Formats: sequence, structure tokens, C-alpha cells
Amino acid sequence: MSGQRTVPSDPYFPANGDSRYRVHRYELALEYRPGPNRLAGTARLSAIAGRAPLTEFHLNLAEFRIGRVLLNGRAPQYTHRGGKLRIRPAKPLPAGSAFTVEVHWAGNPKPVRSPWGGLGWEELTDGALVASQPVGAPSWYPCNDRPADKASYHISVNTPSAYTVVAGGRLLTRTTKASTTTWVYEQSAPTSSYLVGLSIGMYQTVLLGDPGLGGVPQSAHVPPHLLPRFSRDFARQPAMMTLFEELFGPYPFGEYVVVVADEELDVPVEAQGLSTFGANHVDGVRGSERLVAHELAHQWFGNSVTIADWRHIWLNEGFAKYAEWLWSERSGSRTAHERAAAAHRLLSTQPQDMRLADPGRKLMFDDRLYQRGGLTVHAIRCALGDSAFFRMLRDWATVHRHGVVSTVAFTQHVARYTVEPLDDLFTAWLHTPALPPLPAPPRPPIPARPGYPPTNGGSKGGRGKASA
Repeated sequence: MSGQRTVPSDPYFPANGDSRYRVHRYELALEYRPGPNRLAGTARLSAIAGRAPLTEFHLNLAEFRIGRVLLNGRAPQYTHRGGKLRIRPAKPLPAGSAFTVEVHWAGNPKPVRSPWGGLGWEELTDGALVASQPVGAPSWYPCNDRPADKASYHISVNTPSAYTVVAGGRLLTRTTKASTTTWVYEQSAPTSSYLVGLSIGMYQTVLLGDPGLGGVPQSAHVPPHLLPRFSRDFARQPAMMTLFEELFGPYPFGEYVVVVADEELDVPVEAQGLSTFGANHVDGVRGSERLVAHELAHQWFGNSVTIADWRHIWLNEGFAKYAEWLWSERSGSRTAHERAAAAHRLLSTQPQDMRLADPGRKLMFDDRLYQRGGLTVHAIRCALGDSAFFRMLRDWATVHRHGVVSTVAFTQHVARYTVEPLDDLFTAWLHTPALPPLPAPPRPPIPARPGYPPTNGGSKGGRGKASA
């Protein structure tokens, strides 16, 4: 197919995404049958061309059977190979023009290949879930798969009535006809393709705390036999929400939902307004409580404030790691500085061959990035002092709410909160592989507020994406 040359959207994943246009809304209508693992779908994308006329463009979609493609209601030329659905209009789409794409597809969804194994749609023993970070979204729907292209979503899923369907966003309707039920969700907040969450399984729904007037509704979908352990392990999530709203600003979405899959998962799965944990993360003694805090913090850092491309992933994981330490500090356990010192000791024994601000695809989920990211946030806190640091942190999450950011944008933001230049700090922590010395603790330290019940579950480390 001739035409415009594809513009790489991400230096780590040049085959994913197309920066020549942007999508502002997806409407997905899906039918899923768990037994044969059969998915059929229709997607309607409302998009806008970029600064140049579009003679062709592409969506990312795995190897499904394509039934029909429409562009502005008419059938265009298209090819579907290698995970790309390339579409060529009969006439170029004018620069800045609005257009719609409709795609009908069907097949047996499966994870897409990646350096970290299969990503995206996962068929479970009885049900399915989606774990897309960073490039798994095309495993189940056609999308412009780049984190900076954020859109609203309307998702309808029809499946046998015995199953619960959970998606990120507000449940609009649930309609049962004969033996199937259709669940309809709306996520109005701008959402990256990899953050569109979906889970289908046999769950019991429970509420977490009483949000009160103006509070954040929190619910969970849990296999019934895991409810006793879950009730203890997630009992303090409402207190985390209170703390994080105090430190980071208002929760950026309409609700927060937790799903516990009825089998083990290597890592929890983050999505917009939704986090999915495995049965192995529920032990009844809060052994994975740091991960509960980590996933909740991602709703601010990563989901609302989203990175422009994957080079900047430390802005997601460093802040979520530091939120673990802040929760530890404010709930009466070890202080953030004690957690930072432990992370520094660990990193000092490991290879120092990673540049945090651009780790490369191979190391973007290395546990060292998480630990050093948290340490970098702590070093900034120590340099600014607590008053300026927490103002900076809250303003970062507020000013860039539902936006797209980069490392440069962050360092420029931090510079507004200090009279002393921090260029040396940024060079050492973000751009130099060698581990800098542990900074002196902030003065005065943030006061511990043991109004939250003290922790009684140990901190568990992880490898690879275990902290994601």
C-alpha cells in the first residue's frame, strides 16, 4: 500500500500508534462467550486528522477476522497484517477534519507477544480479564495504541448472565434477555488505550466504606470464597483514598473499583478507575497492602497524569512507589526516609546501568526503575522541604489532571518551588546511571498520623512488573 510514511509514535514501540491523527471517543459493542473464548465486536471511533491531510492511517488490532470497515460511512481500501489495520480513504482527509471509523471483527482473543510475555486479553479458567500495559490493548479492540492519545469510552459487553462484567467507568445499564446480560459502561474521562480495563468472571460485589457526601464510591468484585480474607486486606483502602486526596488532590475519576481474579496473577493490573489483583494478593494478613496503595496511587500518577511516551515511565512508577512509602509513613509504620534508605541499600548492590529518564525498552519494568524512581521523588522532597514538596506534588497532579506530561515538563514544574536550581539533582538522579548518595532526611519531617490502624502485614518486594 503506497502513501504517507508511518510516523513512529513511541521510540520504544514504533509499530504501535499513529501520531497523524487522534481519537476523542471509542464506542465498543462486544459479545463474549467464555466457553469457546469467542469475541465479536464493533468499534466506532470518532477521530480528528492532524496537521497534514491523511492519505492513509492505521489502527492497531491483533489477528482477528475483519468483517467490515467503514470510513465516514463508506468502505475504504484497507489491509490487515502484522497487527496493523491500514486504512486508505478514497480521497485524502483534510488536515484538522473530523472523521469516523467503524470496524467489525471477530475471533478468539489471546495476548499479543511482547518482551514480557503475552499482554492484553487473558482467558482465565472461568472468565477473562485484560492486562494491557504497555501494548496489549490491540489484543481485543482496534485502537490508536499510544499513551498520549486519550479518549472517552462507551463499552457494551454481552455475555452469559452467570458472569459479572466489570469495566473502568460508570455502569449505565445492565439488561438481561433470555440467558445473556448486556452491561454498558461509560468512561467519560480521557483514557489511554492501555488503561481500558475489563474483567469477566463469577464475582460477588461489595462496597468499601461509606463515601458520604462528595466522597469517592469504592466497590470490589470478589470470588465469594475470598471475601473473608479480602475484607481484612482491603479494609484500609478508604483511608488510603483519604490520605491520597489530601496529598495529591481530589480523586480524578468518578469511582474506584477493585477486582480480585479467582486465580494467581504475577502482578496487579492497573486500569483507569479499576485495579485487578490475583487471589495470591489476598492472604488475610495485609501482606500485599503496599500494592493496594501502589495501584490506587496510579489513578493520579499514570492514569490521570499520563506520560507522553514510554521513555517517561518513571513518572508513573516512581510516584506510585513513593505513595507506598507515604502510606507507610502516615499509617504508623516505617517512615518514607527509612523506606528510601532500604531501597538505596538494595540498589547499591545491583548493576547501575540504567538512566531513569530514558531506561530503554529492556529496562522499563525493571524493579530498579521503581526503586530509583521512588528515591528520586524522595530526593526532591529532601531538597524542597515538606511544605514546598507537598504543594508541588498536589499542583502537579492538579494542573495536569487528565493531561499528558514528560520528564522535562516535570523538572520545569519542580523548579517553580525552589529558589535554588536543582539541575545537579536532576542530572544525578534522572540522567546519570551511577546511584547518587542517599539524601539527608527532610526537615521538618512530615508528622506521623497513626489515626489509621497500624499495619500488621509485612512489605513484600517484587521483580519485573510486580510493582506495576
